Amino acid sequence: MILSFDGVCYTYHSKNGETEAVRNLSFSIESGEFAAIIGPSGCGKTTILSLAAGLIRPSGGTIVRNSAEFGYMLQRDALFPWRTVERNIFLPLEVKRCNTPEMREKALALAEKYGLKDFLHKKPSQLSGGMRQRVALIRTLAAQPDILLLDEPFSALDYQTRLEVCDDVQSIIKSEHKTAILVTHDISEAIALSDKVIVLSSRPSTLVAEHAIEFGGNSPKERRNSPEFAAMFETLRGELGL
Repeated sequence: MILSFDGVCYTYHSKNGETEAVRNLSFSIESGEFAAIIGPSGCGKTTILSLAAGLIRPSGGTIVRNSAEFGYMLQRDALFPWRTVERNIFLPLEVKRCNTPEMREKALALAEKYGLKDFLHKKPSQLSGGMRQRVALIRTLAAQPDILLLDEPFSALDYQTRLEVCDDVQSIIKSEHKTAILVTHDISEAIALSDKVIVLSSRPSTLVAEHAIEFGGNSPKERRNSPEFAAMFETLRGELGL
């Protein structure tokens, strides 16, 4: 077990009063596992990622992290337009003050391994949306995090590009033996990418169900083509009240 929530609660405060975002939430993530979190819009999925990473503290309950390093991949690629791909990839090394020749060499090895060798000196504006997300993922991996937190990283892409990038990102994460937690509104995406789907209620978030995804092979494309896919989709849709 690399991360666990045990009876976690979170209430945030504003000038209009208190809002309970998370109530008595318990789940665990194993090392090397790819978990997806789905739930109604506004249920607090991003809050749960912030709690997991220690960016905010729970109001109650316990979070255990057997990991020191988290990497965050956001909805937008957030690449700096004035930096080359190479210098964007080096950014987390600069921020974490580990910008050593050894770490830069490892980051460049990742970039070359996953098809960015010929793009290192280009600017983000010269890349397609799918390639920009690949750069964002390699940048996230550059500082060698133990857990990747993926906050709807494909939502800004068109449908065809989204399918291609989903396959790409999942393949890279699995190849690098990383643990990942994906927040998404897309039920199909959750099933296709993850080893486990965690279903949340509307706010305040509580656990509705957990499902291990054990069918259809290892790739998202194989999952989507599996005969069990439609049944799992309908199960999750029902649990979300859709």
